[in-house]
Amino acid sequence: MKIKSRKISKGKAEGQLLVSKDAISFFGGVDPDTGIVVEKGHALEGESIAGKILVFPNGKGSTVGSYTLYRLKKNNKAPAGIINKECEAIVAVGAIISQIPLIDKLENNKYSALKTGMNAKIDEGELVLEE
Repeated sequence: MKIKSRKISKGKAEGQLLVSKDAISFFGGVDPDTGIVVEKGHALEGESIAGKILVFPNGKGSTVGSYTLYRLKKNNKAPAGIINKECEAIVAVGAIISQIPLIDKLENNKYSALKTGMNAKIDEGELVLEE
């Protein structure tokens, strides 16, 4: 299934989806050395985001989150790609400077159909779900 979206950060990514119902704060919420979500009570607490296509509604928290995403990339612990319901500036800047493909605003409200473990590709603004 192909789903059109808004492209925020260009590029291509492939991998398994890791879906969170919770917003993510990269600064303080994700360990930049391990890629593990460390925020207490977060839906993904204890999970590694490294190499996954990370799906979450939006970012939250400090502008330092952009730099934390960059540190994750430099440490090879960043997500392969990001899908937001609606992206905001902190995550957008972090993805752009880290060269992590990022899309949002999936057509026809397809965001709710995304589930952890699904195989997917982000290809320059289009999401391809393997069935």
